[in-house]
Amino acid sequence: MNVIIVGGGNTGSYLAKILLDGKHKVRVIEARPAIVEKLHAELPAEVIIHGDGSSPAILDEAGVASTHVLAAVTGDDETNLVITSLARFEFNVPRTIGRVNNPKNAWLFTAEMGVDVALNQADILAHLVAEEMSLGDMMTLLKLRRGEYSLIEEKVHPDAIAVNKLLKELEMPKECTITAIIRKNQLLVPHGDTRLEAADEVLALVHRSSLHEFAALLAPKNPLKRGSD
Repeated sequence: MNVIIVGGGNTGSYLAKILLDGKHKVRVIEARPAIVEKLHAELPAEVIIHGDGSSPAILDEAGVASTHVLAAVTGDDETNLVITSLARFEFNVPRTIGRVNNPKNAWLFTAEMGVDVALNQADILAHLVAEEMSLGDMMTLLKLRRGEYSLIEEKVHPDAIAVNKLLKELEMPKECTITAIIRKNQLLVPHGDTRLEAADEVLALVHRSSLHEFAALLAPKNPLKRGSD
């Protein structure tokens, strides 16, 4: 996959390292000389392009014509919007990501402005806090379809509704499927006749509308008992 990252600060450089480790082709565009110098100490020279990421000529130099994803992660919201708009409407980049620095500007980061995904750090933190408060020990491993579905992991509490029940006996919420069970370090492929045991670690693919209903099957009947684990 070919990726252009505009903005070589902490966010951009970290993202570049992850993508390079994944064997993707990456170009990082940065205009500030001091940051460019820092990038040369962290990334291969061929990855770094010194220039203004909102310049069509610089984007062209970075290979925007063959880019699959462009991420504008500078510290300026207006700059990020200009870059994503250029990428989408001038160069037809298939997927654009824009970083939102000021939460008050989040409403601008829309598809009409050329942004497929808005990275609003305040919003992400708020969702993480809400998820932790509402879902207890449930761990989200992966989000799919732009957050509509989550691959989650949850341990079966000894006092849960699901304990000692066959999967086919459980009233599972819609758009939810158990994909695997980890029991005593062994991975089990679940079937309708699989019986859940206390302390089983359940991996499931769940639609966001069903998360609370699914969590209730594996959590203690009396929520106060969760703290006694």
